[in-house]
Amino acid sequence: MAYKLIMQWDIQPHVESEYSDFVANEFIPSISRLGLTDIQAWYTVYGDCEQILVSGNTQTDKQMNYILSSDEWQRLKTRLTELVNDFAMKVVLATAGFQR
Repeated sequence: MAYKLIMQWDIQPHVESEYSDFVANEFIPSISRLGLTDIQAWYTVYGDCEQILVSGNTQTDKQMNYILSSDEWQRLKTRLTELVNDFAMKVVLATAGFQR
């Protein structure tokens, strides 16, 4: 049974360049190395909802727990939350298609 980590946030004003550099060059490659697969990112252009939605999958709950309890994940999450507002995350059973 596959599991999906779903994260959402809004980019803080005036840090867009620093945020983009961190996400593209460190956050996404690092969560991939930790073992998340099928990583997807969505940017909301219009509407009253979170600005960014990112998800990634693991094949087992054990893999997901390993990732989320790792020192590397804690470091990445801490750095990300310095650049964003309203960070939230949840783990759900993965299904085909878009999940929110």
